[in-house]
Amino acid sequence: MRKQRVTQQAIVFAIFVVLFAIFALFLPGFFSAPNMLALLQNVAFLGILGLGMALVVISRGIDISMIAALAVPPGLVLQMVQNGYGPTISVVAAFALVIVFGLVNGWLVAYAEVPSLFTTLASGLFLAGLGQVAFFQLDVVQWPAALDGLGWFGRGGILGVPMPVVMFGIAAAIVALFLRQTRIGAYIYALGDNPFGARTTGIPTRPIILLQYVLAALIAAFAGFVMAASINSMPTRVFNSTMIYDVILVVVLGGIGLSGGRGGVPNVIIGTLLIGTMLNGMTILDFSYSAQNLVKGVVLLVAILADSFLNPRNEETAQQGDI
Repeated sequence: MRKQRVTQQAIVFAIFVVLFAIFALFLPGFFSAPNMLALLQNVAFLGILGLGMALVVISRGIDISMIAALAVPPGLVLQMVQNGYGPTISVVAAFALVIVFGLVNGWLVAYAEVPSLFTTLASGLFLAGLGQVAFFQLDVVQWPAALDGLGWFGRGGILGVPMPVVMFGIAAAIVALFLRQTRIGAYIYALGDNPFGARTTGIPTRPIILLQYVLAALIAAFAGFVMAASINSMPTRVFNSTMIYDVILVVVLGGIGLSGGRGGVPNVIIGTLLIGTMLNGMTILDFSYSAQNLVKGVVLLVAILADSFLNPRNEETAQQGDI
């Protein structure tokens, strides 16, 4: 199986290199400094979300509520500060919201055994609706001056590298260490490889699933804070976009098998580079929104078909909570 994964990573990386070279040579404006800066920032947001999705997909789950978690908690912080609350209490309130949201997702999947697809679909709609009804006064919440002291993680750069990319690198390093160097990370892979076998060996599978969805929500909220600091606002209706499909594309195309127990941070990085470049190129080529969705749909379908051949699901270890 390792040979298959390496081959898939190599193929995806080669496609990225070829696509990037073609765009750089033949697409006017692609290799310009402003566009490269925009590409890096968009890749960073997408990559951070991909890290959170990877934590869930490795154990045979999926979290399509991540875009709501990206938009609502950061938007809540910005709105509360605009309404006169202090930055500390605003951040604490958003953090509590994220924790509760992740716990609800995890409990429904792990203990109520509701399939993760339906759980996160419903919870994402609920959180997005809650934000529009109870939290936000406008669809775009502006970054208040009182939070400028916290905006450094999304603005400027280090040695010419934009801060969102730096934050992506830091998040990637932390998630990689968590998955590969901790006992809980090993449990996540064991759970994805064979959930019944993992439970038989004494691994606390339900608490592990609970933790995964909490971490996914926290990572999504972190991506939202980086985005809000970078663009000085939070467009709260981003949850209505197709961004979640971009995240799934990053994970699946990068080589993290939907059958579970496979893949890691390098897969997310490779998938992010390819999808980010493809989306940027289509934008410069002035593809319509519908045309971009058509291309992304075809690519996602091809990626899922390829995954089904490279990482076939073992029906003996399937469970109700699978995707």
